[in-house]
Amino acid sequence: MPVPQALVTRYFQLIVERQFTEAERELERVKQKMQKTEWNRGYFRALYGMYLSRKTSGDNYSFLSKIDLSDKLAVHGYRREFLDHTRNGLHGDFDRGYFSAWADCMRVITRMDVPSSSVQKVETPQETAEADKVRLETLRSDKSQATIANFLARKSAAAEDSSEEDLEEE
Repeated sequence: MPVPQALVTRYFQLIVERQFTEAERELERVKQKMQKTEWNRGYFRALYGMYLSRKTSGDNYSFLSKIDLSDKLAVHGYRREFLDHTRNGLHGDFDRGYFSAWADCMRVITRMDVPSSSVQKVETPQETAEADKVRLETLRSDKSQATIANFLARKSAAAEDSSEEDLEEE
């Protein structure tokens, strides 16, 4: 009995969307429907590895955290590469199952509309400060909205005014 493609497709969609609880349930359903063969064992190990890799996104060596899922051309190239491994007679059944899972994953991702924001970009402190400044300016443009930044700015301006008055009196 082959791997149920509907369950696997749903699993890949959940992994990409980072819905890990539901993805774990789908993975368990896939496991229950699989026969105990070496090919299926490799396939399942790849699925489980994808789950762990996507869930712990801080791993710089993980394939899923390195690729841009919104780049359809690159993802399609990875799929072709994984398919080449599945056809390679030098690989055992476990390996062919493993690479088949990756090829299926790339197939599903190419058909999904993955926004660029799903790529984990590490910002430098300077980029973070610039983004915060833009957010503050956006909030300041809405004069009816009170913000902590506006409050602190007013308070520090008032403190400066009072300290200047104290200096003038002396």
